[in-house]
Formats: sequence, structure tokens, C-alpha cells
Amino acid sequence: MNKWLRILKHRWLDASDTRRAVPDDMAERLAQRVGASEARHTGEVRLCVEAALPLSYLWRLQPDRSIKALVRERAVSWFGRMGVWDTEHNNGVLIYLLLAEHAIEFVADRALAQRVDQAQWQAIVDRLGARLHRGEVEDGLTQALEEVSALLVEHFPATSETWRPNQLSNSVVRA
Repeated sequence: MNKWLRILKHRWLDASDTRRAVPDDMAERLAQRVGASEARHTGEVRLCVEAALPLSYLWRLQPDRSIKALVRERAVSWFGRMGVWDTEHNNGVLIYLLLAEHAIEFVADRALAQRVDQAQWQAIVDRLGARLHRGEVEDGLTQALEEVSALLVEHFPATSETWRPNQLSNSVVRA
């Protein structure tokens, strides 16, 4: 896609588009599911749905730099901004959706990334993408959350000795 058309596409979308994609009632149900998930493991899960990349990212788009790389950079930026990297056991996960590009990124902190290979993450991304393509936003995010939770339970199960208070908000970030 032409750089100028891509910029126009990203400028066209805003936070109201994320609220249409993930309305308040859906965001609340997803937040409750995140909380229920976190009761089963020691990890932290965050969901972020963003309408479009800021201009500061789009200006960096060059022939030798793909939009996929910029989307990944943005997801990593949210990962840091939301404090997912700073959990007690270094096992947080960010599920990031970028509406303008129909892009999905999962960013896992180092302890979990060492235990789960890229093919497993990609399989979850692919299933989520298929559900989103069919317009099944809540079902797709719920399924992805359940699959991420299963990985966290497998590698970092909650026990009576590992119980700790919630470290990060369970709310869905819609930007």
C-alpha cells in the first residue's frame, strides 16, 4: 500500500472505532475473564485494542521497514507503557490488536517467552485472526485469552504458596 494512503487510513480511525469494535459491555466481560484467568496462574494478561498507529510511527515507514515491524514496535511500546514487563515473575502477556491494519501481536515477557515457542504463539494468533475476520470479536478474544491462560497455567500455575494480589489492571485498553 502507498505510504500516503496508509497514513490516510490510519488518520481516518480513532478511539471511537475501538469503542465500536469493543463496546463497554464487552470490555467489562473481557476484564472479568482476565481476572478469572489470573486466579489460575501467576501471570498477568492485558488486552489492548488500538484504532491506528500514531503519525510518529507512520513517518518511519520506509521501503526497508515493513508495517509489520512498526506494528510489533507499537505493541512492545504498549507492553512497556502498561507495565506488563514489570511483573513479579516476568510472565506477563499483552494481546494487542491494531484495527487499521487488522494486525494482531502477542508480546510475552521473558520468563514465558523462554518456555513457549513462536509456533504456539502463531497458532493462537491465527485462530484469533480467523475469528476476528468472521466478526467474532468477543468470542475470538475470549478464546485467545483461554489459550494464553492454558499456557500460563502449564508453566506458572497458581498454588497456595504463589498467591499474590493482582499486579496490573484487568481492564481492556481501547485507544
